[in-house]
Amino acid sequence: MKLQALRGAITCLDNSVEEIEKAVVELISNLITRNKLKKSQIISITFSVTKDLDACFPASTARKHFGWEEIALLDCQQMNVKKDLEKCIRILAHVWLEDNQSPIHPYLGKANSLRPDR
Repeated sequence: MKLQALRGAITCLDNSVEEIEKAVVELISNLITRNKLKKSQIISITFSVTKDLDACFPASTARKHFGWEEIALLDCQQMNVKKDLEKCIRILAHVWLEDNQSPIHPYLGKANSLRPDR
């Protein structure tokens, strides 16, 4: 197994608990499915959100929805840069992958414009 850092992002339709939770579940589900991750392979995930998302904590949603009480999860605010993508949640996940497995970084919704190469 090798330690890998996986990136990803998704946008929300609105700054509401429901929309943020929906986006977090979609993003994390994609990360898990595309990388064939088991809970035991996930070391930590840092969530960063743009300043226009403040209705709830993404880490709390992940902890509750996926049962990740023992995984280190952290929320922070994304650096505020002019013309940045609005209502965006980004992740940085540290995981163990099989030696021959290529990492897949999910960029969903309007966030696919952040990394069109992915």
